[in-house]
Amino acid sequence: MTKKPLILVTNDDGITAPGIRTLIAVMQEIGDVVVVAPDSPQSATGHSITINNTLFVNKITKDGDATQEYSCSGTPVDSVKVAVHEILKRKPDLCVSGINHGSNSSINVIYSGTMSAAVEAGMEGIPAIGFSLCDYDWNADFEPTKTFVKQIAQEVLKNGLPDGVILNVNLPKLTAAKIKGIKVCRQAKASWQEQFDKRTNPQGRDYYWLSGEFVNMDNGEDTDEWALANGYVSIVPVQYDLTAYHAMQKINNWNF
Repeated sequence: MTKKPLILVTNDDGITAPGIRTLIAVMQEIGDVVVVAPDSPQSATGHSITINNTLFVNKITKDGDATQEYSCSGTPVDSVKVAVHEILKRKPDLCVSGINHGSNSSINVIYSGTMSAAVEAGMEGIPAIGFSLCDYDWNADFEPTKTFVKQIAQEVLKNGLPDGVILNVNLPKLTAAKIKGIKVCRQAKASWQEQFDKRTNPQGRDYYWLSGEFVNMDNGEDTDEWALANGYVSIVPVQYDLTAYHAMQKINNWNF
């Protein structure tokens, strides 16, 4: 009998979010699932970790349940760390993070708690994927994502990933029939044009709300933004080695 793969599931929207419930259901079709996720929403926390406060982990399923679930008081990265070092009896065969409520394409990958959880797993030597749906609605329809999420996860389990590589997968807000397929892409060159809405509270103290507009400056047809706009699921291979190798020779020519 073939042993089922062990799959760690996490997210940044919190353990009760509809997106992670969908992801859990899909992963249960593939392997043995353990869930460790934040007990409350942690969107845009990036790769932050908890070092100045204590962490609490609560088991929210019974010992006999097929899937074991734990809520963590910390960040998505905290959740992966505590799963790998304290909860799991062995290193998982796969870590999946999401399904995020909202896009993590292009530059958004930098801020994403969803992707940071996947990156942390990758740093632990675990094949990892971050999944995001381009719909910020809490009641978004995740049904059309299931086939693609399952297919991509199975391919990673079958083929593995190159060392240091994690997959950033974004799914368009479309019905399954209208999704044209999957494209492996590069990250689009885009940014947020940000501004702060300055206000004053009743006590006379100024405060700020961050707002902004996402601007895609990339006309390439090989980017994640193009793929999503044209009805495809985008896969961007990302890495946690941030070295700009192409700049090393030039900087070495400086007069140090």
